[in-house]
Amino acid sequence: MSPVAAAFGDRLARVFVERGRLCVGIDPHAHLLESWGLPASASGVREFGLSVVEATAGRAGIVKPQVAFFERFGAAGYAALEEVIAAAREAGLLVIADAKRGDIGTSVAAYAESWLTPGSPLEADAMTIAAFQGVGSIDEPMRLAESTGKGLFVLAATSNPEAAAIQQAVVQTGARAGATVARAIIEDVTSFNRDQPAHAFGSVGLVLGATLELGAFGIDTAGDAGTNPAPVLAPGFGHQGAKVQDVARLFGSFATGVIVSESRGLLSAGAAALGDTIAARAAEIREVETAERP
Repeated sequence: MSPVAAAFGDRLARVFVERGRLCVGIDPHAHLLESWGLPASASGVREFGLSVVEATAGRAGIVKPQVAFFERFGAAGYAALEEVIAAAREAGLLVIADAKRGDIGTSVAAYAESWLTPGSPLEADAMTIAAFQGVGSIDEPMRLAESTGKGLFVLAATSNPEAAAIQQAVVQTGARAGATVARAIIEDVTSFNRDQPAHAFGSVGLVLGATLELGAFGIDTAGDAGTNPAPVLAPGFGHQGAKVQDVARLFGSFATGVIVSESRGLLSAGAAALGDTIAARAAEIREVETAERP
């Protein structure tokens, strides 16, 4: 039996130290495929993904393939995604599969097994997941992540405007009554992490949009992060307008675990310039982080 990998939170902390916080999105939008001179096909997304992996390796430490852009090409698209994920992990990159799966019982457990089981064709280091049916519905994926050295990022406060009405709604019953939905998710994730063995970060993280004022979602960013703080996958940097200089202000106690996720702002540079663009962005993020240290 293969040994269990080190805890995801410890591996993430090591990536932060060695290669920084930048996460490069692998998002082969149709317009990007066209501008890169690639076909809108499984072979096109394969070449696109492998090019992003090559450009990122040695310049940043995390990639996030958007599963939907591969899935639209069916079995051939999934085969391309498997190859891209495998190449990224072989290059030493931490891979977050942006799958946003969510369900209950054995169904959600099977989703987690697809992306988090060591040796699976789609094995990644972490995945995004939705808990619309309550954080308790994803208990099995959370436990699978903890036991296999993998990670989860649970949608909590997302930057799409349609989400605010639900995520800012107030829970009416149960242990989290009176909290917003977003805050209830955060509190449940925090509780799970605190019950696990000590790591640099918890195995279960959060998706919090970098373009949001989190206070509007009832989220307290001034509190103590506590044991095994949840890492934060923070989309919205670059093209969407969020600035890395604002991380401490926006995320408060969550700031030490923020992954700076950027896609279009980097990918629009094109294949030839992508490596230099990633290197420059990673250096900028590291410079800001260094300047903010006491």
